[in-house]
Amino acid sequence: MPQPRFVLRRTFERLLGPNALAYLLHLRPLEWPIMSAHFLLGTLLAVGWALPARSTFLGWFVFVALLNGGTLAINSAFDQDEGDIGYLKSPPKPPEHLLAFSSVLLAASVLLGWLLPRPFFWINLACVAMSVLYSAPPVRLKARAGWDLLINCIGFGLLTPLAGWALTGRPFSPSIVAASVGFAFLFATLYPMTQIYQVAEDGRRGDRTLVIRVGVGRSLGLALVAMLLAHLWFAWAVVLLKRSPLPLLLSLAAWLGVLLPWMARWRRWTDAQHEAGMYRGLVAWAITDVSLLALLWI
Repeated sequence: MPQPRFVLRRTFERLLGPNALAYLLHLRPLEWPIMSAHFLLGTLLAVGWALPARSTFLGWFVFVALLNGGTLAINSAFDQDEGDIGYLKSPPKPPEHLLAFSSVLLAASVLLGWLLPRPFFWINLACVAMSVLYSAPPVRLKARAGWDLLINCIGFGLLTPLAGWALTGRPFSPSIVAASVGFAFLFATLYPMTQIYQVAEDGRRGDRTLVIRVGVGRSLGLALVAMLLAHLWFAWAVVLLKRSPLPLLLSLAAWLGVLLPWMARWRRWTDAQHEAGMYRGLVAWAITDVSLLALLWI
């Protein structure tokens, strides 16, 4: 049941009813703006505003609403979380047919993706396959330390901006490939942040996530190293276009502003403070997106 502070959630509950609302919430639409920005970054870097609106919307619908929404829903269907999860506070109990619902969304993503350029279709299909391998037993890569990190770095970090570029039908440029590799490393920075506040619940479920295996302190140290490597790749992408990478210092400062205080204080932080740290990481991610858009396109 929505808590009193969730005014918007109560409004949608009156419109849709509690059961339909539960299906919608487990798509975690609060992540869609972040996913949309990361996806459309590739499109903007490829052709600016020249892509027809219809193709852009279809690509967004396939990759963000259907693929990303279906991925998060199938994750909820198997996890059966009771506490806060990424982009959804006080989640409702996963509804009875959430697994079937998420499967339909993923299948629709594959079918509609066939209408778009073939490189986009293959990237989208690979991401659908990874989303199933990530959440569904017996493989369930999210429960295997290292594999959980790798599949997210590839799917969200590397392939999402490449999918946005592939939507245009243009061949991949060296700069977008370098930037996308940078984002793969940057997701290795963000991913531990999404797990730290869920250590207790993941442990009860028996999942051996990266943070559980190596510990919070070491996970944050790995996040810092991955962030520095990401910015080296971003700088290389900018240099390939014969531009100065110095403006990337703004992105670097944003991430250091998140990570260094966290590394210094994590032992004293509550789960709520760790969760807040994750959302500050998302702000830093947005700053990186804007910085790269300005450097590689404008």
